[in-house]
Amino acid sequence: MRIVLAIWMCLTAGAVAAEPNEALKAPGVVALMRHALAPGTGDPAGFVLGNCATQRNLDARGRAQAARTGAALRAAGVTFDRVWTSRWCRARDTADLMQMGPPEEMPPLDSFFAGRGDGAAQTKATLDLIAALPEDTRLLIVTHQVNITALTGLGVGSGEIIVTRRTPAGLEPVGRYLIAP
Repeated sequence: MRIVLAIWMCLTAGAVAAEPNEALKAPGVVALMRHALAPGTGDPAGFVLGNCATQRNLDARGRAQAARTGAALRAAGVTFDRVWTSRWCRARDTADLMQMGPPEEMPPLDSFFAGRGDGAAQTKATLDLIAALPEDTRLLIVTHQVNITALTGLGVGSGEIIVTRRTPAGLEPVGRYLIAP
């Protein structure tokens, strides 16, 4: 079977890793997912927001990865109150294929790789949007590696979810989840 569940790891000293699905079920969880596999780096020179033909997109493995990830989460009883996504096609397609709820496009989640945006401003805006939600809102964010790294300080693979909880200082990683492409 090609599905590989990544190891849940302890991300902070002294913390005990919870069962993966239990961490994702916690009230107030913020699950940060890098879009599923979209081979390549960045976007072509002719990139146009809203025109998927000009962007780097999910391939067949990426589409299958997104669908399998959503199916596995649903089978485990994981649900989200809100699903936010970047406006990039690969992120939106990942969110759609996961079927975890209707995705809401949020401009601060757009990629700022290679100078396409303002990383500091977008990261602050994302944290402000999260802070404005009721504390127990369970949120899935589908975005890009640079955004997730800015929010958590961690690298993240294609289709990987960094599970976080809210703290006064920002988002604290408490686990990871991945179904390999």
